[in-house]
Amino acid sequence: MALHNELGKDGEDLAAEYLIEHGYRIRHRNWRCGKKELDIVAQKDGVIVFVEVKTRSNDRFGSPVESVTEQKMRRLMNAANTYVNCYNLDFPVRFDILSIVGVSSDRQLIHIEDAFSSPVW
Repeated sequence: MALHNELGKDGEDLAAEYLIEHGYRIRHRNWRCGKKELDIVAQKDGVIVFVEVKTRSNDRFGSPVESVTEQKMRRLMNAANTYVNCYNLDFPVRFDILSIVGVSSDRQLIHIEDAFSSPVW
């Protein structure tokens, strides 16, 4: 596995552990439907939370959050809509970003709840 793929997988593992420790129930990881993908789908307090995980070894080229562009947000909202329809869910939804910078034990994790909103919900 390429180094950047390992970093991404490690970041998603860390993000899932963090969410569980903070009372979230993980519904799916790396959910796919065609070309649509969601990193983590979690649930807490009756809310479905779509979590985009961004991991970088350092912030030399900007923070991981900056890589979540409007185009990426639209793709996430589209994938989330497909997910909700696929499972016939009737819950409020939220979009979070989990930013992870660093490697091994020297990592900084930032959880941005309700990072952006969808006009659909």
